[in-house]
Formats: sequence, structure tokens, C-alpha cells
Amino acid sequence: MLLDQIKKENDIKNIERKDWDKLATEIRQFLVEKISVTGGHLGSNLGAVELTMALHLSLNLPEDKIIWDVGHQSYTHKILTGRRDGFENLRKFGGMSGFPKRKESDCDCFDTGHSSTSISAGLGLVKARELKGEKNTIVSVIGDGSLTGGMAYEALNNASRMDTNFIIVLNDNNMSISENVGGVNKYLNNIRTADNYLNLKEGIYQSLLKKKHGNTIVETIRRTKSSFKQLVIPGMFFEDMGITYLGPVDGHDIPAMMQVLKEAKRCKTAVLVHVITQKGRGYEPAERHPARFHGAEPFDIQTGIPKNKKEKANYTDVFSTVMVKLGKRNEKVVAITAAMPDGTGLKRFHNVFPERFFDVGIAEQHAVTFAAGLAAGGMIPIVAIYSSFLQRAYDQILHDVCIQNLPVIFAIDRAGLVGSDGETHQGIFDLSYLSSIPNMHIMAPKNKWELSDMMKFAVKFGAPIAVRYPRGEAYDGLEEYRAPIVYGKSEMLHEEKDIALIAVGSMVKTAVAVYAALKEKGYHVTLVNARFVKPIDTEMIRRLSGAHSLLVTMEENVESGGFGEKVRSFVDEENLACRVLSICIPDEYVEHGNVEILKKEIGIDANTIIEKAVHAWEGKS
Repeated sequence: MLLDQIKKENDIKNIERKDWDKLATEIRQFLVEKISVTGGHLGSNLGAVELTMALHLSLNLPEDKIIWDVGHQSYTHKILTGRRDGFENLRKFGGMSGFPKRKESDCDCFDTGHSSTSISAGLGLVKARELKGEKNTIVSVIGDGSLTGGMAYEALNNASRMDTNFIIVLNDNNMSISENVGGVNKYLNNIRTADNYLNLKEGIYQSLLKKKHGNTIVETIRRTKSSFKQLVIPGMFFEDMGITYLGPVDGHDIPAMMQVLKEAKRCKTAVLVHVITQKGRGYEPAERHPARFHGAEPFDIQTGIPKNKKEKANYTDVFSTVMVKLGKRNEKVVAITAAMPDGTGLKRFHNVFPERFFDVGIAEQHAVTFAAGLAAGGMIPIVAIYSSFLQRAYDQILHDVCIQNLPVIFAIDRAGLVGSDGETHQGIFDLSYLSSIPNMHIMAPKNKWELSDMMKFAVKFGAPIAVRYPRGEAYDGLEEYRAPIVYGKSEMLHEEKDIALIAVGSMVKTAVAVYAALKEKGYHVTLVNARFVKPIDTEMIRRLSGAHSLLVTMEENVESGGFGEKVRSFVDEENLACRVLSICIPDEYVEHGNVEILKKEIGIDANTIIEKAVHAWEGKS
């Protein structure tokens, strides 16, 4: 196998040109084989194989730098930098990350995980290079989906003023996670289909190159070609900004990409290389269903069907069903997502109420302020965004929603630990960053029925409110406990004395197991479903302090600014006769791995909580 010859960075340069296509095929076969076992981002990586090979053939790593936007398309890059063996434990606890990681390799120059950041980071590396007097090449690779994020344009605007080389590769596959939307996508479609321009340009260049001094003439045209492009391709947005545009080029033609990259390296400005690729290329199921294979679970290679059949509905499924019901009951309900109609469960709402559904692209900041405008106009907007992505819109939540006290509902999916995607995706900060904002209210459901009840409550609430729920299978226990949602009030599940467990959302399921184990050990235990994180139920805390000397708070959030900290602060302020044991995530980033393993590692699994509770109780003064 040619892959056996790739032991470290730059080894690809020892592969003969005639074998490049064979190597690309081997890489695709390797990726399908490995990801079918571990799961991971498949479609985006299959589409970027030749592009990555062309970059590695054209650059000298690690001196030259590649910044991968999001980074979910960097698997081939990892293979070509000697990390092939790491795919055995891809995204597993203690194993190789599914995203670029500086601590993994000197060839990973910037940690990524969220969209639209690569141009800003690349620009910073370019400026550092200039200040240090170095001569290396900096390349930012960004997808067309990421170009729907405003941060990319802030960076492009800054880059347009440069008088030094900076290469931006636009990996254009007409997809992000779901199909791209909006004016940027329409604009790029126009470029993709501008055959007349491409044929005319190529014909002129080839003819001139055959003439005496043809190279000089072609170079002059390339430096002054924006006016020509304006005649053929309307807008030429990038060149209008002052960024040299090269392309489009076939993203599966390695020699063609190497040629255009060679040309790009000669530019003394920011230059954008537009590369057309196919998401999922080389694996038929991924070509047919690119969204499904964006982040794939382990699957059968022959059919592409997931190996683990879903037995029960997950929280996203429940939210999806509830949204359709809410839409039918109230015509003011509208739904907003940031490029993830499938991931957030809003696709069904879109199918039923297309005129009341808005996919704004990968633009969380815009999504929130857009929702604020809808609310100011009399609608009831529900913004469905993953926890770790919503934090990108903190200022808009504070400034545009909460200052005006507008009735925007935040449906926060993937709250808590999400597992294999690692620290950039763990939703462990939302209780903290949302709690810091005046006028914000926060709820967390204990099970699938309570998620439904909380969404109904939120629609009628009339002020900013967030409902946060975890990734994965929806808890279907405690069905018999369904007291009406009352603002700021928790729910008593079992009442005794001595030790009180107060659990938030996803931790109620764990609290049930802790409760049973402590009872079996002979302890008297009370179990409370917190329901509200902001405001906390101070009346319940006072009530519990009378008969309980130990309150154990349980949450899937960091300690600082979390639920436990709020309870402890209240107990101290009121000088209540009880102690607080806060079970939470330490104030640190949590690596990738199986969620159950991660919970044990950070001490929020049932067994560890039982030990901590017993120790705290036995150590009472």
C-alpha cells in the first residue's frame, strides 16, 4: 500500500505523480473503514482528500501552516502527518481528537472546532510572520458553509488591506452540515456555473502563453483582471474587497490545484483560491446522503446504515414533535436555526410551516438579533442552537434580547457533556453564561414529558427564557411525576430528611440512582427536581434546610456561575443551618470521549456522587 510509505509530514512528496490517484483511493478506503467503526466526520473528509494532498505537496510542513476552519475535514491531514495509527482510537477517551490539536502535532498550528474562524486565525499568523521577518506560507481553508458566518467577513475585510501573501482556500461543496442557504450560496452557485467565463479565460491565457513574452502578458492580466471579471461574473465580491480571486478549480484534480496554489504563493496580497469539491466523494451512501454522513455514527460499510439502531426517541426528537404542535396551536410561533435544521430537529417544523421557519446559515449572532426583531414585531421566536454554539451569541442575547426583555425562547440542544467531539463542543457553560444576564430565565427538564411542558410554558411566558436539554436518548422515567410548571418553583419527588438531592435537568436520572443507593444503605434521603436554574427556588431551599443538614446539588455544568454556586451563596447569605455539596464539572475544559467515561473521570457519575455524599454526611460536625 502507498499509505505505508506515509510515516510523517512531507512523506507524500516521495509518492510518484502517477500514483497520486491511487493514494487518494487508499485514503478514502481507509477513512470509510475506520470511521465505520469509531464514528466521526466522514462526508467532509472524503470530499477534501485531493485538496489536502495538493496542499501537502505544495507546502513544507510544519514550517508552512494550514488552518482548517472547524477542522472536521482534517482527517487526511492527520494521515499525511503520520497519525494514521491514531484512527484506531479516534474520538475515544485518551485517543486522537477528531479536530486539529496543537498538542497532537506540530503540523496542527491552531485548534479549531467552531465555524468561520480560520481566516481571522490565519491573518494573525501572517502578521506574526511579518513581525518576526519569516518567509513561510500561511493557508486558511474555509468551507462555503462557513462563509455564511459574519466573522469570516470581518476577517476578509481586514485581510483585503494586506500587502503580503496570505492564501485563503475556499473549499466549496455546496454544503455545511445541511444544504447551504442564503445569498452567499447563490453567489457561489453563479461562479460555479460561469462556464463561459472559465472557457474564455482559459482560452485567452493558453493563446497568450504561446506568444512571445506571453508569460509577462498573462501575469499583467492576472494582476489587472478584476474589470474583466466584472463584465463576465456579476459582483466579483472578493475582488471588489481587494482580495485576488483564483478559480474555480476542480478540487479533485491535484495537478490543477498545485498549479493554482503555485500561482497563489506569488501574490503579494491576500488571495482566495476557489476549489470545487464533492462532499462524500468516493463512497456512494455519503454522496447520496451528505447530511447524514456529516457526523456519522458507526455504520455498515455495504449499506451505510448505522450499526446501532435507535430504540428510543432522543431529546431532539421530542423537541421536534413539540415544535410542530406549538406551531399548530399558535400562529405567532416561528422557528430559527443556524444551519442545522436536521441537527436541532426543526426540519419537521419547516416542512409543515415553511413560511415560519428561518435558517440563517452559520450565523448564531445574527440568529439571536433576528429573533429579537421578530419578537419586537409581535412574534414568538424559538431559537434552536447547540449549547456550545449559542455561547458565540452572548452579546446579542444580553444586548438585543434581554435588555429589551423580549420574549425570545432559546431551545438549547446538546447541553452538558456531548462526548466524542471534545472540548470545543461540550455544552457545559450555558447555565453560567446565561445566568449572568439580567432578565434571562433558565429551565431544564428531567425527562421527555417535562421538555414538552417547559416548551409550552415558555411560549406563554412573555420574556427571555431558555430550555436546556442534553444530547442523546430522552429519559422516560418518573412519568408519574408531572406537576404543572410554576415559575421559579422546583418539584418535590421524594421527601424525607437528613440528605437532600437537588438535581438539574439531565442529572435527575443520575439522582434517581443515587437516591436508591443511599436508601439501600439506610440513609434518609429527599429528592428534588430543580426545574429552574434562574431563578432558583429559594422557598424550597429554606424548607429543606429545616430537616436536612446536607444539600447535594447536581448539575452538568461547570462550577463557576452554576446552580450549586447559587444555592451555596443563598445558604450562606441566609445563614441556613445546612451544608452544600456541589456536584458539578470542574472549571476546566473536558476532552473528547464516551460520555459515561467522562462523567466518571470528572466525578459526576452515580457511584462517585454516592461516595461524596456519604463522606460529606459522615463528616458532619
